[in-house]
Amino acid sequence: MLKIKLNEQSFDAEEGITLFGLRDHVKPDADVVILNGATMSANVPLTDGDAISLIARGQIPSEMELEALMAARHTPDVHAKLKAATVGIAGLGGLGSAIAVALARVGVGKLVVTDFDVVEPSNLNRQQYFVDQIGQLKTEALVSTLRKTNPYVEVEAHAVKLTSDNLFPMFGTVDVMIEAFDRADQKAMLLQTFTLAKPDVPFIGASGMAGYASGETIGIKPLGKNIYIVGDLETGAQPGCGLMAPRVGIAASMQANLALRLIVD
Repeated sequence: MLKIKLNEQSFDAEEGITLFGLRDHVKPDADVVILNGATMSANVPLTDGDAISLIARGQIPSEMELEALMAARHTPDVHAKLKAATVGIAGLGGLGSAIAVALARVGVGKLVVTDFDVVEPSNLNRQQYFVDQIGQLKTEALVSTLRKTNPYVEVEAHAVKLTSDNLFPMFGTVDVMIEAFDRADQKAMLLQTFTLAKPDVPFIGASGMAGYASGETIGIKPLGKNIYIVGDLETGAQPGCGLMAPRVGIAASMQANLALRLIVD
């Protein structure tokens, strides 16, 4: 017998069975067939350890199936590491709200998020909020959005203004800490306070992503052990150079992707 995973569950398959043979036997109405993270259009023999997902378009899956199918496009075994991880996000503006959505989509098990502000019309040019959420606390609005994105991610939301005195125990058990503030003084406070208390926990900050210059200038700069800064380190918001969705989104995605890499590697 072959030991495989079918929709993220252990499954025993007969020796010599093919991918489409398994589909025809288990879920003949499946019109999307994923093998080890890739959508397949050709039939191939299965081998020990393969991970297969069978999806019928238009069907609403059970809770267990939904989580398995969301993880189906990952490389095998990545999902287990992500699900066991906790990521802290300080600030839920253009960076933080996009980071939270990205990490929820890939299946990070728990997010600890903080912001004391409310959704304003000017936020909609770059932040992951909607017109009907104007006036809501960003923590409440984002939790609502994340529930629609992936209802199985645990979200611990705190509507507080962070200071050096209240970071812990709020962020005491995170596996990765992400700074997503706008103001330089808040960035410095979080960097200094968190890294002093938790030097072994990776810290991902951001600096320089305003305007519409080339996205290729946004990169990742290590600043010593376990400290990374994403951005071009130069282009801050100022008159004539505002914060805009594309470039802020590039930086946010790079922060989220770096967190993913640090969790999985």
